[in-house]
Amino acid sequence: MEFKQVAIPDCKLFVPKVFEDSRGYFYEGFNRKKFFEHTGIDFNIVQINQSKSSKGVLRGLHFQLPPFDQAKLVSVIEGEVLDVAVDLRKDSDYYGKYVSVILSEDNKQHFFIPRGFAHGFLVKSSTAKFMYGVDNVYSPAHDSGIRFDDEDIRIDWEFPLNEILVSEKDNNLAHLKDFNSPFEIIH
Repeated sequence: MEFKQVAIPDCKLFVPKVFEDSRGYFYEGFNRKKFFEHTGIDFNIVQINQSKSSKGVLRGLHFQLPPFDQAKLVSVIEGEVLDVAVDLRKDSDYYGKYVSVILSEDNKQHFFIPRGFAHGFLVKSSTAKFMYGVDNVYSPAHDSGIRFDDEDIRIDWEFPLNEILVSEKDNNLAHLKDFNSPFEIIH
């Protein structure tokens, strides 16, 4: 398992070792012990979610409020997405900044997003199957988010904004300037 540095150090990008032959491929998508040894983070997956979306669909920027905040380990099973994490930890040097990575069935990379980040992705291929493990259960009462086109964050989605497809819920999320963050860096 190879770990790669990204613009916000608390986010982690890793590439599993893939074993391929004429039958297909196999790889270890997550190993808690190896992840802890490299990152010092004891990430305990309690729920796994999957979605399928069409080209131009943007899901996000989502997070859950404490005490149901979640860290996520995300990957793409089929297709390609631009995956984005925005730091919402009010005491962070990276507050309001984002990191983006390409996740695809071809690169098989996995992206770890800590608690205190908003997360979203935009589908670049004709369709994409997206999977993510989280360390806390879903709580509708704690579900929240920030607008994908927030003028203070200025995410480059690498896609025409007028062609992005979002849900009505995501289109009505708050702007960063109107969000009173409850998140802090966990030491």
